[in-house]
Amino acid sequence: MITLGRGKYKVFMEKYELDDGLIYILGGGEKSHIGGIVTCEPGKKPQVIKFKGHYDYIVLKPIAEEACKKYKKRIVVVGGVHIDDATKDEIDILVNNCKELLKCI
Repeated sequence: MITLGRGKYKVFMEKYELDDGLIYILGGGEKSHIGGIVTCEPGKKPQVIKFKGHYDYIVLKPIAEEACKKYKKRIVVVGGVHIDDATKDEIDILVNNCKELLKCI
């Protein structure tokens, strides 16, 4: 597991290797949850499942794309990050922390 940030801005990413693909789980903030799912396979556009009221796909999609590009395998990324009554600045911090996790793929 890789973690980044502190307190309620802490995010994590776990990777599970299968014989023919990878699964990533992203979570953090005050409450980890399943806000979306993104799948990606070489040569195809990512597929996004967005649960009503959730925008977690915004940080899940780049992880799926980067991992697919690097490993040339099917990728599934699932998860979500949440802070109660988050301000725009707090959301920006969480998004930036999630983007930093891309360096660890």
